[in-house]
Amino acid sequence: MRNLYKNEQSGRSMVEMLGVLAIIGVLSVGGIAGYSKAMAKYRINQTLDQISMLVMNIRSLYSASVDYTGLTSQVAIQMGIIPRNMLPAGTTEATATAIVNAYQGRVILGVGTTGGAGRSFKVAYTGLTREACVSIASSDWGAQAGSGLVSIGISAAVNNKEATSIPAAEDTFTMSDFPITLAEAAGSCTNTADTGNTIIWEYY
Repeated sequence: MRNLYKNEQSGRSMVEMLGVLAIIGVLSVGGIAGYSKAMAKYRINQTLDQISMLVMNIRSLYSASVDYTGLTSQVAIQMGIIPRNMLPAGTTEATATAIVNAYQGRVILGVGTTGGAGRSFKVAYTGLTREACVSIASSDWGAQAGSGLVSIGISAAVNNKEATSIPAAEDTFTMSDFPITLAEAAGSCTNTADTGNTIIWEYY
C-alpha cells in the first residue's frame, strides 16, 4: 500500500510580504508625522510657559526698584531667575553667558523705552521657525490693561538667531492690534531659513 504525503506550504508569498511591508511603511510615516506634530506643539507650549515665567520672575526681581534699569540676560542669569532648561547644555548659572529657547535660538532680555527710559522691559525670542512664530505671536497674550503687555514686535531679518542684542522689529503690534490674527502673524513671520524669526515682547 502506498502512503501519500500532502506537501503543504506554510510560508508567505512575495505579494503578501510586499503588502505587509507597504502597511508597515504607511504606519511608520503616519507615526513620524504624528510625532513631529506633537513635538512642534510641545515646543510652542514650552515657549508660552517660559515667557510667562520670565515676565513674572523679572517683575519679582525688580519689585523693589523704581524701574528696570540694568536688566540684561547676564544679570537675569546671575540672579537665578532663569529656568535651568533655558541655559546652554553643560553650563550652570555661574558659567552660562546666554539664554536659549526650545528652538536653540537666543533669549535676550533688555530695557524698554515705553513710558520713559527703564520703565518697561523687553524679552526677545530668536531662531523661531515660521510655524512657531505664527502660532506664538497669535496666541492670547492677555492684552487687557492689567497684563502690562505694551507691544509684540516681529523681526524676520536674516541671521538674527545669534543676535546678542534685541533686534529692531520690522512689524510691531500694540494693544489696539490685539489679538494678532493668524493672517497678520503670517504676514510678519516671513523668514523660512534656519536663522528663523524673532518675537519681541515689551512689558511694563
